Amino acid sequence: MALLAAGLTVGAPAGAAPASSAAPATVVPIQVTGDPTQRFNLVLLGDGYTEADLPTFRSHVDRHLNTLWTIEPFKSYRSYFNVYAVEIVSPESGVDCDPDLSAPRRDTALGMGFWGGCNPASVQRLLTVDGVAANAYADLAVGTNPGNRQLIALANSGTYGGAGGSNATASGGNALSALISPHELGHSLGGLQDEYDYYGRGIPGDTYEGPEPDSAHHTVLTERQMRDTRAKWWRWLGEPSEAGGTIGRYEGGLYLRRGVWRPSRHSMMKSLGFYFDQVGRERMTERIAGRVAILAGGTATDQAVGADRLLWVDTLHPVSHALTVTWAVDGRTVPRTGNARHLDLRTLRLTPGRHTVTATVTDPTDFVRDPAVRGSAALTQTRTWTVDTGVRTPPEATPLAITGSTATDRPVGAQDVVYVRTSQPTDRAPRVRWSLDGRPVADTGSDRDVDLAALRLSRGAHRLTARVEDRATREVVTRTWTVDATGPDVDYSLSEPLLTVTRPGRPVEYVFNGPFTMGLTGTDDTAGRVTSEFRLDGDGWHNYYGWPTDARSPFLFTATGTDVDGLVYGNLGSGGLSVSPFAERSPGYGRHTIEYRGIDAVGNIGASRAFVATVLPPPPTCTSVVTGRHTGPLTVTTGVTCLRAASVQGPVTVAPGAALVAEGSSIAGSLTSSGASDVQLLRTEVRGAVALTGTTGGVTLVGARVSGALALTGSTSAPTVAGGEAGALSCSGGPAPVDLGAPLTVRGATAASCRAGAHPAA
Repeated sequence: MALLAAGLTVGAPAGAAPASSAAPATVVPIQVTGDPTQRFNLVLLGDGYTEADLPTFRSHVDRHLNTLWTIEPFKSYRSYFNVYAVEIVSPESGVDCDPDLSAPRRDTALGMGFWGGCNPASVQRLLTVDGVAANAYADLAVGTNPGNRQLIALANSGTYGGAGGSNATASGGNALSALISPHELGHSLGGLQDEYDYYGRGIPGDTYEGPEPDSAHHTVLTERQMRDTRAKWWRWLGEPSEAGGTIGRYEGGLYLRRGVWRPSRHSMMKSLGFYFDQVGRERMTERIAGRVAILAGGTATDQAVGADRLLWVDTLHPVSHALTVTWAVDGRTVPRTGNARHLDLRTLRLTPGRHTVTATVTDPTDFVRDPAVRGSAALTQTRTWTVDTGVRTPPEATPLAITGSTATDRPVGAQDVVYVRTSQPTDRAPRVRWSLDGRPVADTGSDRDVDLAALRLSRGAHRLTARVEDRATREVVTRTWTVDATGPDVDYSLSEPLLTVTRPGRPVEYVFNGPFTMGLTGTDDTAGRVTSEFRLDGDGWHNYYGWPTDARSPFLFTATGTDVDGLVYGNLGSGGLSVSPFAERSPGYGRHTIEYRGIDAVGNIGASRAFVATVLPPPPTCTSVVTGRHTGPLTVTTGVTCLRAASVQGPVTVAPGAALVAEGSSIAGSLTSSGASDVQLLRTEVRGAVALTGTTGGVTLVGARVSGALALTGSTSAPTVAGGEAGALSCSGGPAPVDLGAPLTVRGATAASCRAGAHPAA
């Protein structure tokens, strides 16, 4: 959400101990869902942002928050948070020791710095903050205090870094920085531990030799022991992990490689970009809910009430679902209350005397399976009254009003639960009727909220209205929301492939002879940032952040990944997309499916789409290169000869042990080889016949056009023959060719031994 609200400008905060003379600051409310004393308050502070840098700070805050609201459980419990940004005008731009110890120290209000505050014994990416100064500036957000808030200090830096603890930190401008925040909140708010199997990047951890860890998501137990003793994440074992793969037991964590196990191959606490798995998500749900009161108020309980009135409760309202309210009298559940926030005592016909009435509010979220967590004060709360049938309730004038609701200053998503809270007379319950685009919405059991997901809205904008009526006074009040039911679209752009294959009703397929890049761009029909995501071969959804070193650069996929600052990104091989550099992994050549989608600013998840990328091993390294026009025959006697945009005016012969790689070239005559180590024709035209015999390495023809016959004899491994065309095709003495889903077009005869790799011309 853009920073549009006006703020309160202040001078030096009382009690601050900043690194320089007190800097002026402005508190900007980003999202206010209730009284800060009844909400969990997220306060984002900027350090190293001068007056000229403040637009950059606002952009950093916007990106961090939009990313945070796409990640569960923050997405579902967004309404439990107030969010404030404190714009501190720094004397100097930047922070200390960025990016190395030889970098200068900066004069900033919060004294943020890398290397643990410029400590040579620390690690470069540890970004610290002056906690006293940070809390003094956070105190400017009135109503917040260390007991009801979480600080995130953003440094004006593009260097990767952050820290957890009571005060979380993150660099504001790094490509991965918006993912540092939820990871650090996993530490600061959830008490979760790192699942890294290293402490210093690139240095493998050793072996855990201690007792069963206190960490909720680390264990030394086997799966059977977890089930037998009902310990740790036994309730989730075997479930598809929200972070990809299956919830199970994966070795490594707590900065050690061996002897300790975690629930998922990768999750938010191991690899930035993935979601929390169910084990971490359950803990985060408990901790978020535990910072607020889900039973937020209602009819006073300090004295006995009469049986001639209504009792009321106020609850919080998650974005994704409604809390459950049940009523009981003298320990017996009142039936058919329809999850109502009120109970009409007059309908109960209570026997004379005193009775105990209890309202129980429970969060039914699927994110929690542990009954102890479900029954804790975080997710279950009660309110109790003494009802005395001898007490008479005096009449009172209660004006009809909507006293609270889902915010109307921005659209709501098509999967949201929208609510209203009304005035609470003692003698009647104002009735709420909902309409969508002018048509009544059917009663869903509780007239105080409506689950938009159940309405299966068509794409586009809709108008939702709550009409609150007091039948006694005939007063009517209304509240209206715009519903955004259109998911965002995401487009991709790829580096140039060797071959593109399109078939009706199938994802587009691309063939690359080596690494390739992917850029994702999200668009939406309404204002706000679109967060793009992708996943590889059905693994976990992964945030698209560009490339770790530059958010503007596309994501790079390679067979074994690319080492960036001691971590591996874009790995197509075993071990997953993001792995430790010392992890064993096999190259990921072959066919891969990449799905992509977007999440818009109101939480709508767009339809996922896919493309297929087949990655071939890269060509052998050239020992000689031919470009431009080559007159006459060409004989490759040794080494690897590469034709690059070359035009050979004659036949080409490849001698035993030699190799030819032709890309974007043409050969005016025939091509023959016997015992060659490797022959590759990539988008290359041969105006003659091609005869390849006894190739000891690989034969690769992708997008090649052969005017004459193509003969493949005695190849050691299966030739790759995809796309392109040939006058005829014969195969003998070796494996049949593979076509990567794009058969060769053959104008003449095709030998039976290689028909799987070709189809006749139309």
